Amino acid sequence: MSSLHSRTASAKVEAPPLPPEFLCPITLDLMQDPVAAPTGITYDRAAIESWLLLCGQRTCPVTHGELRAGDLVPNHTLRSLIQDWCAANRSCGVVKRVPATPEEAAVAEVEGATRAGDAGRCAAAARGVRRLAWANERNQRCLTTAGAARSLAEAFTSFADAADASDVLDAVLAALVLVLPMDEEAAVAVASSSASVVRLVSVAANGELHRRRQALVVIREIISLSLHRGGAGAVDRLGANAEAIVGVLVKTIRDDICPQATRSCLVAAYHLAYADGSVAARLAEAGLVPVVVELLVDADRSTAEKALAALDATLASSDGRARARADALAVPVLVKKIFCVSDAATELVLSALLRICKKCPEDHGTTAAAGRRRAIVEALQQGALQKVLLLLQAGCREETKEKATQLLKLMVRYQGRGECVDTMDFRGLKEMI
Repeated sequence: MSSLHSRTASAKVEAPPLPPEFLCPITLDLMQDPVAAPTGITYDRAAIESWLLLCGQRTCPVTHGELRAGDLVPNHTLRSLIQDWCAANRSCGVVKRVPATPEEAAVAEVEGATRAGDAGRCAAAARGVRRLAWANERNQRCLTTAGAARSLAEAFTSFADAADASDVLDAVLAALVLVLPMDEEAAVAVASSSASVVRLVSVAANGELHRRRQALVVIREIISLSLHRGGAGAVDRLGANAEAIVGVLVKTIRDDICPQATRSCLVAAYHLAYADGSVAARLAEAGLVPVVVELLVDADRSTAEKALAALDATLASSDGRARARADALAVPVLVKKIFCVSDAATELVLSALLRICKKCPEDHGTTAAAGRRRAIVEALQQGALQKVLLLLQAGCREETKEKATQLLKLMVRYQGRGECVDTMDFRGLKEMI
């Protein structure tokens, strides 16, 4: 145990005993890189990997449950507690252990600068992380394992409300996008910080191109992860910032600044609309529907799938459906995308068309009814009936089949009011639906 402490000859104050939870169950030494096993036990990475890889074991040393090296997850919370304990007892002669790798040292420097509130030091530390991440993929993996994303997210949150923090926030943001993903806890912390969200939205709307792209990637990350954990409650935590986020997402998709930014915005819009109907209505009000419809005309596969997901989620709101019915391109573009992108895209198209064409309890008045009728006739004119029949004949997932059948029933009622079909054989149609 004496190897864990370094005391001068004149030191008179005894260091407190090490908390037992800081000790690795294998080496009984202070953990340098704690990792949690699915069995519930935390080990020092070097010790447990030596046990599993060098000794050829396949079980947890404590519980004897099945364990593989790939199951180990960094225990960032315990690592921070160990570092804080070492720092708090430095006057007693405790020497903080030096991280084992340059990546761990870089992350530790970010954490130390953040705790000290030193913006200049934190900016320099973030640039160091960025240089390491740029070097190669191995460094990126090591930084991710060392908890770089969480540390940088905490740094961003810590300095977000500072009056003159542009330099440190730019440096942190540039490093953060290279070491994603964040964990859910870090994402929720950023999303819950009004100052952080305001900063991200401001950069995404008005920053230089590369800064806008970085901010949008982080916005996508915090929305995806925080909503996954908190659902609609996470939207409530965004508060007034939700309106600003909606605006910047739609604006970026419309501006088409770059494919990565567009896809990030589409993913964020999907998660927001899917989690909360009121946000879906806000996205529709901000003009997402016509923007996405226009984007779909020439979109590549990845962008098209994300655009269709965002559109379908937005159409869950009555405002979204009304705007889609009023858009002359919406139905023709959707019908065209059946079979033309991917199976996932076709399923999303069917869902979107069904939302537009069927009667929903929230849709009231003659305008909504007339819009539904026009949409069904337009779908028939664009050949949707034939495509849906082919889909059912070819076979599809049960959920997709149910939506296709519902859409088919709606179209059959209006068959003959505008459909351009001369040779389609409708024998057996009643049996199919």
